[in-house]
Amino acid sequence: MSDERPFYQRPLEELNAAEWEALCDGCGRCCLHKFEDEDTGELAHTWLACDLLDCETGHCSDYARRRESVPDCLQLTLEKVAQYDWLPPTCAYRLRFAGQPLPSWHPLLTGDPDSVRRAGVSVAGRVLRECDAPDLPIIDYVVDWPGEVPLAARLLQPASEPEGDSTAK
Repeated sequence: MSDERPFYQRPLEELNAAEWEALCDGCGRCCLHKFEDEDTGELAHTWLACDLLDCETGHCSDYARRRESVPDCLQLTLEKVAQYDWLPPTCAYRLRFAGQPLPSWHPLLTGDPDSVRRAGVSVAGRVLRECDAPDLPIIDYVVDWPGEVPLAARLLQPASEPEGDSTAK
């Protein structure tokens, strides 16, 4: 018996490579530089982006070959999702791994890639590429918003969650 649900509702381990990639909402938050406070272990987000990020769109300018230019660019896989606690709380990979549905503003649900920006989730127009940034202490670039769910995105959430999702690990 085949699973008739849309791929984004099926367990992550059942997705093929194209379906896995399609889960990404294109927000660009994972492309922002982060660092860990040596004293507290707390993760700090910055508004400095990878040099490949197109800051106007919030998308990678060379996604297919990004690892050639940025060798430490991480490849997000099912096996690594649990390890990446720095993924934003809005991240579809993080949400689906936890057994939660996609947010109502996700492009797979709206059919509109711009729904991410309208929900306040995209980094588009809010960040600088590291190579374009003034030479300031890293602490001057620290911000909280990449680790938060924007108010607009919270307001767009459905009142109740669908039942019967068995994706949680």
